[in-house]
Amino acid sequence: MEGGPLAERITSFQVAKLAGVSQSAVSRVFTPGASASSKTVLKVREAAIKLGYRPNVLARSLITGKSRIIGLIVAYLDNYFYPLALEKLSNSLQSEGYHVLVFMASNDTKSTDQVIDELLDYQVEGIITASVGLSTDLTVRCEAAGVPVVLFNRSLDVTNHSAVTSNNFSGGKSVAEFFLAAGHKRIGYIGGWEGASTQREREAGFRSALAEAGETLAAHALGQFTVEGAKNAARQMFGQPNHPDAVFVATDHMAFAVMDVLRGELGLHVPNDVSVVGYDDVPPASWAAYDLTTMRQCADVMVKETVALMIEKITNPASAPRHIKIDSPLIVRSSAKIPEGWAS
Repeated sequence: MEGGPLAERITSFQVAKLAGVSQSAVSRVFTPGASASSKTVLKVREAAIKLGYRPNVLARSLITGKSRIIGLIVAYLDNYFYPLALEKLSNSLQSEGYHVLVFMASNDTKSTDQVIDELLDYQVEGIITASVGLSTDLTVRCEAAGVPVVLFNRSLDVTNHSAVTSNNFSGGKSVAEFFLAAGHKRIGYIGGWEGASTQREREAGFRSALAEAGETLAAHALGQFTVEGAKNAARQMFGQPNHPDAVFVATDHMAFAVMDVLRGELGLHVPNDVSVVGYDDVPPASWAAYDLTTMRQCADVMVKETVALMIEKITNPASAPRHIKIDSPLIVRSSAKIPEGWAS
């Protein structure tokens, strides 16, 4: 009988009767965040398993007006940072009693807007976007519909939205100061996609610190946050005389590709010929093959703040938007020359 047509018609009333509890007790057991004694939970779940009962989440959401569903949108999973962050976000939301729907979108506002339209059809209670383009108009529409949006590792140029990011400007400054302290003079930058706030802020911080020291960028290229894009940028930047002796790459994902080209194709030594610094501190950064000096994005803290912001917006829709910036420490390894006396 289990899994057959009869199992689909089992009701909470039948479960309550078999378990010897009230129908409301059955409802509490299957409602995230509701309270029920451990004895009641055990009896209800045993009865549900015996009868083949599954609660109708969609029906309950129609009654309560709460789906307990959060939509997660991500543009790409090639960068190690995002699968790790999505796993942490999903686990954290589920521990708070929410179901998670994950959607993929291209890295442009039109694609993301279409995906959000679909998510709104699912009656989601909130939307978290992870490094995707998002139009300001759509965030306003979502808020007007009572669906809060929190941006993860991205921000908009306007202040009417909530976001959690690294302090990217400060991180970019830290990398420049590290290079300058090591005595580098010909310094390059390989960025991602110009539409990304993370890219713009990291570059702006990097340029700012160089300017404060009376220096300018010796070379600049964009890798579009892809392996091939980063490789092409490295070939363009380093396949000529008088190339930079240090390069800041906007993500570790691209920095690995840059190091592969420098060592494997161009015969350059890292860090004797070129110092390389990335951003994220994903697991391969500590592998012996790369041992990459990098700015660490504190994913656990970012996830904690993102989930807290989302729950705050759901429970108190009138709460003011906030942009939380998490400081990133510089993790010093062997891919870059270490300044004399620098504490690693």
